[in-house]
Amino acid sequence: MKNLKQMIDECNNIVFFGGAGVSTESGLPDFRSQDGLYNMRYDYPPEEILSHHFFLKHPEEFYQFYRDKLNCLKYNPNITHKVLAKLEQKGKLKAIITQNIDGLHQKAGSLNVYELHGSTLRNYCMNCQKFYTASRIFNSKGIPKCSCGGIIKPDVVLYEEPLDDDILNGAIKEVLNADLLIVAGTSLTVYPASSLINYFHGKYLVLINRDVTPYDYLASLVIHNSLGKVFKDC
Repeated sequence: MKNLKQMIDECNNIVFFGGAGVSTESGLPDFRSQDGLYNMRYDYPPEEILSHHFFLKHPEEFYQFYRDKLNCLKYNPNITHKVLAKLEQKGKLKAIITQNIDGLHQKAGSLNVYELHGSTLRNYCMNCQKFYTASRIFNSKGIPKCSCGGIIKPDVVLYEEPLDDDILNGAIKEVLNADLLIVAGTSLTVYPASSLINYFHGKYLVLINRDVTPYDYLASLVIHNSLGKVFKDC
């Protein structure tokens, strides 16, 4: 923890890249752990439910799962979100790159957030592109429809859908310019998000995760601990 704090104090171009583990301490379930969404039993595997073809073919079943398991409105930022927001306010943290779709970084006050997989807070009609809030979707029943009659789709990247090129390229640029890259709460096994680490050529690479990642051997500092315990002292 002392080494991490020294690195943060020393560096003024910090980028944070986070995964599901950043939000689990707010109460959100992750996907791949023993108790994660992918290990729960449904009529269809969660990976299939969260796919593009399933959304188009079975929108009602998609929204049953979506409302039940991905409603982020009832959760609040935890210590990690709050510390990162403060580091940004101090001018040290330049960007947050997240695989999460919960909007908790913005709720904590962070401004420069690259949401690789989109956000549940944004929803658009597939026909006319009219915007709808998350509360409109999560408080609706059945298949949410636009005033024009079109189906509303969450602005999240489903399986079989590509990442947004502008967001991905922006994230790559931030990593390229960083002197300290903190990667936390992610197994670094989901491509192409995991490949972002290959663009880092700065001074310090820090990996914080409960379990070992494929990139631990590259890091200046590896911490296998909960993010809450790590960031409460930063």
